[in-house]
Amino acid sequence: MTDTFSFKVHATDGTARTGAISTPRGEIRTPAFMPVGTVATVKGIYPEQVRATGADILLGNTYHLMLRPSAERVAKLGGLHKFMRWERPILTDSGGFQVMSLSGLRKITEKGVTFRSHVDGALHEMTPERSIEIQGLLGADIQMQLDECVSLPCEEAEAERAMRLSLRWAERSKKAFELQPKGRALYGIVQGGAVPRLRIESARELAAMDFPGYSIGGLAVGEPQEVMLDMIETVEPHLPKEKPRYLMGVGTPDDMLEAVARGIDMFDCVMPTRSGRHALAFTRFGRINLKNARHAEDSRPLDEESDCPALRDYSRAYLHHLVRCEEMLGAMLISWANLHYYQDLMRGIRGAIAEGRFEDFRRETKEGWARGDIPRLA
Repeated sequence: MTDTFSFKVHATDGTARTGAISTPRGEIRTPAFMPVGTVATVKGIYPEQVRATGADILLGNTYHLMLRPSAERVAKLGGLHKFMRWERPILTDSGGFQVMSLSGLRKITEKGVTFRSHVDGALHEMTPERSIEIQGLLGADIQMQLDECVSLPCEEAEAERAMRLSLRWAERSKKAFELQPKGRALYGIVQGGAVPRLRIESARELAAMDFPGYSIGGLAVGEPQEVMLDMIETVEPHLPKEKPRYLMGVGTPDDMLEAVARGIDMFDCVMPTRSGRHALAFTRFGRINLKNARHAEDSRPLDEESDCPALRDYSRAYLHHLVRCEEMLGAMLISWANLHYYQDLMRGIRGAIAEGRFEDFRRETKEGWARGDIPRLA
C-alpha cells in the first residue's frame, strides 16, 4: 500500500503498454476496465461478484450521485466506498457529460453550467469548483476536471470553443483540487471534437498543467470507429509517457483492443451490464444473443472452460428461458458473465504485452470472434 498516487509502466509492445497505478486504496493493473457503478451500484451485481471478476476499480457518476442521495449525504455516511461496500479505488467522472447531454435543460457560461434535474426539475449549478467539491465529498480516488463535451459531428468552430472553455475549466478544477487529501488524483480531459489540430493543442496545454493522469473525452459518442482511433493516434504522442491515459466511455471489446494498441491504459463503459439486461452475452466466441430461439434446447453453457459460474454453470437454454420469462436472474447472470469476460480480456491483454506477443493476441482474439459460436454437437 502507498499514501501517494503513482503510475509505472512495466512492459511495452509497440505502443501498447502494461503497468500499474498505485493508490492508497490499492493497485490498479493496466490496461484496466472499470465497471460502471452509476448510482453507487454496478447494476444487478453484488460488489463481491464484481471484485471476483478481477476488477481493481469502479466508476461512479458525479451527476447522478449529486442528485440522489447527494454528495453531502454520502459524505455524512462515511463516503462512497463505505456507502456501496467497495473498499478498492473508485474513479468519478465530473458530471459534465450528463449535464451536456440534457439538451434543452442546461445553459453554459464561463462560470459553469446551470441545469434542471431530470429527476425533479430542480435548478442546479455545476462549476469546475463544485464538481471537484462533489467528487471530494464522495471520496473518489481518481477525479475528473469539468469539461464541455460536444456531440459529433459538429462544426469546427463549436469544437474549438468547447475545447478552449474546457482548458480554462481544467485550470480552475486543478486549483480547487489542491484542497483535497494526499493520495487522490485529478485527470485532465482532452477535447477538440474530430479536429486534429484542436486535439493536439488540448493535449499539449493539459500536459503543461502537469496532471497526474489524462483522459481523452468526446469520443464513443456515435462517431465511426476509425474516427475514434484516428483521434487517439493524433493525441497519444502529445501526452506524457509516464502518466496514465484513460479513454472515456469505451467500449466494445474490439474498441478496447484497438485502443490498447494505440497506448490507452484505462476504459469504462456501461455496455457489459446494459447488454446483459438485453440478453446479449460477450464471450470469446463473440456476441451471443440469448433471445434467439435456437438457444431454447441448447444445454451447453456460454463457455464451459471459464472459471466464472455465470459463463460455466448455466445452460444457454436456461438463460434463454429466463430472458423469455423476463426473470431478473437472467439479466443478472448475463451481466455477471459479461463483466467477467471483459476482465478476462484485460488479463489476456496484460499478459500478452508482458510477453511481447500483443499483436498475436489481438489477431487470435479477433479470429475467435469472427469464427463465432462453436456449432452444437449432435
